Amino acid sequence: MGTLDVRAAKGARRIAMLTAYDAPTAALVDGCDIDIILVGDSLGMVMLGRGDTLSVTVDEMVHHCRAVTGSVTRALVVADMPFLSYETGPAEALRNAGRLFREGGARAVKLEGAGPYLPQVRALVDAGIPVMGHIGLTPQRVAQLGGFKVQGKTADAARRLLDDALALEQAGCFSIVLECVPSPVAARITAALTIPTIGIGAGPDCDGQVLVLHDMLGLQDRMVPRFVKRYANLAGQVTAAVTAYKQEVESGAFPGPEHGFAMPDEELRQLGRDKDGQEQKPGQE
Repeated sequence: MGTLDVRAAKGARRIAMLTAYDAPTAALVDGCDIDIILVGDSLGMVMLGRGDTLSVTVDEMVHHCRAVTGSVTRALVVADMPFLSYETGPAEALRNAGRLFREGGARAVKLEGAGPYLPQVRALVDAGIPVMGHIGLTPQRVAQLGGFKVQGKTADAARRLLDDALALEQAGCFSIVLECVPSPVAARITAALTIPTIGIGAGPDCDGQVLVLHDMLGLQDRMVPRFVKRYANLAGQVTAAVTAYKQEVESGAFPGPEHGFAMPDEELRQLGRDKDGQEQKPGQE
């Protein structure tokens, strides 16, 4: 899957996108023919236990990208550009995006916002690095937005989002994530663009959808946003499995004979003799 395939899906079929941050889950997701795998800076919260995404570094993104790209054979791997890796200007954006490409193996990057960051988008695209835009609720700007709130709820705010989307398309983005945008607004933006929109909390009319894998699998026992649908409750299954393991270790039920390895009888008898062939008593070895 390449960026041209993503663009060609516009109006032809829906695009499925999920996050992954390590080799085992990336291989599983890729094996299900997911179109796009996002190595999101959400790894700061999901994998590293932090309260937000703002402390994630380029080095950490490269590390996780390398783990993912080494296990993916089909999906397009997109890497988030973390906070302060592109805001200072096109040169810094090129340097950090280049690392995600060369060292991490990603084949596109995603950056949040429009307006002042359009020169960065153009510079990356001109350098041959595909860019996915991201507007609406942008977690890296959550302090400015006053929290994790729906964006574009007024007519003026919705028009600004539409203008940003059109500007990102003009700058060269191959697709745009719309996060926490009212469904009618997302539908208007989707209809106005010639590139696909990927929704997360943006209703059913986007060209595709994205979720955080750990949220939709129920891998973490925490509150999830309204827009998340849990397709499994793996946290409960993991808890049950670990509890059963502990109980069997304590009772001696695990390991059983089938979990061990045999030794030839003659070798075992030889083990019980000293170097002169005399039988040894236990403890004399």
